[in-house]
Amino acid sequence: MSRQLAQSTLDRFRVVLEEERARLRSLLEEHEQEREDARLAETAAERSPDPTSAEGGSMVFEYEKDLSVDANTEDLLRKAENALERLEEGEYGICESCGIAIPVTRLEVLPYTTLCVECAQRH
Repeated sequence: MSRQLAQSTLDRFRVVLEEERARLRSLLEEHEQEREDARLAETAAERSPDPTSAEGGSMVFEYEKDLSVDANTEDLLRKAENALERLEEGEYGICESCGIAIPVTRLEVLPYTTLCVECAQRH
């Protein structure tokens, strides 16, 4: 069965999740600004590198890598926001799949997790 986390523990995780949400939002904004700065610099340049050249291929690779990092960051942001919603709804720390309590040690490692170890391994 599930157990209710102490209010002090919930408060601690709320702070951790809010700080993580702010950090992730800031990271996404920073990446967007860097891409915008690169676009402006490219527009101002005499010419853009040919995408089939080594320089152009490197730029494409870096752009795709940045998009992948952003996708992962957005995923973590969604998880943090979902965890904060679960906290507000009184469901934080309870496995979404089986309904048992998620150990605090697991929450300390993955504060946005919604699954106990056993259910996470099954998924």
